[in-house]
Amino acid sequence: MRSAESKLLTREQLSLLAPAWREAGKKVVLTNGVFDLLHVGHLRYLQEARRLGDLLVVGVNSDESVRQLKGDSRPIVPAAERAELLAGLECVDYVTIFHELTAKTLIEIVQPTYYAKGGDYTERDLPEVEAVVAYGGFVVILPLYPERSTSALVAKIKQL
Repeated sequence: MRSAESKLLTREQLSLLAPAWREAGKKVVLTNGVFDLLHVGHLRYLQEARRLGDLLVVGVNSDESVRQLKGDSRPIVPAAERAELLAGLECVDYVTIFHELTAKTLIEIVQPTYYAKGGDYTERDLPEVEAVVAYGGFVVILPLYPERSTSALVAKIKQL
């Protein structure tokens, strides 16, 4: 089993590896998110995403992008730790941190066969769809586990 550290990639490393994966005919799956307070809903979602292809690459929002998306109280866990936790999962092949508010640039670098998002999104809601379609990739919306969310965990902890 590979170490979590060996699965963490910089954007530069990713931009070198992604073309080689495509040339080798690998079906690459890309997903992204905050992944703050990792929970079973995340695990199930990532396992489903991995089943779509040969490699699963996960983009993790930087701390600054999370603050812009979710407010000043988030993230709870720093980006480097969130990335390392994800990299420690067997179903995840590579993890990278990205600083933009959307994964559009990450998609343009990786050009995955499948771009996967959870069922709390629709294709209409995703600003990344155009980038995926531009090179011939596919958007896949995976099942949502509604009782399993970071927001629900935070609310429960606040009640204690």
